[in-house]
Amino acid sequence: MIEIDISGFGQRTFEHLVMDYNGTLALDGRVQPGVFSRLSQLKNSMQIHILTADTYGTVRTTFGHTDYTVHVLTTGDERAAKAEYVRELGPQSCVCLGNGNNDAAMLMEAGLSIAVLQPEGVAMATLSAAHILVPGIEAGLDLLLHTTRLKATLRT
Repeated sequence: MIEIDISGFGQRTFEHLVMDYNGTLALDGRVQPGVFSRLSQLKNSMQIHILTADTYGTVRTTFGHTDYTVHVLTTGDERAAKAEYVRELGPQSCVCLGNGNNDAAMLMEAGLSIAVLQPEGVAMATLSAAHILVPGIEAGLDLLLHTTRLKATLRT
């Protein structure tokens, strides 16, 4: 788990890292450089969850060999399904990363929410729901590996 105490943001304990796949971890179905090494470090302190509609059909071949939880959503209201997933884990124990419109509700639920700006862009609803905007998945994961960066960004 990751424990942080940030002036104005509060004492937080995070046990779950919940992420969107396409547009956040991956671009066009391929994981961005540097992601695997960062996740490998984070898995020692957090449970890793990947939520996706799997637009490109690559998530199981990419992450099927890991001990991360991969949850492929059924077609329909993915926005509500992602938010419900976070609620079941306990929202305050979750850090959520996403970029798409269907990530906005899960980011609103999370104890810490990070909007990820990749080449695919970031939906305005997701940007509005986030505590932080980062310029790529690597920067988002690095915030969790170097938590003093979170303090510098979120303190009042």
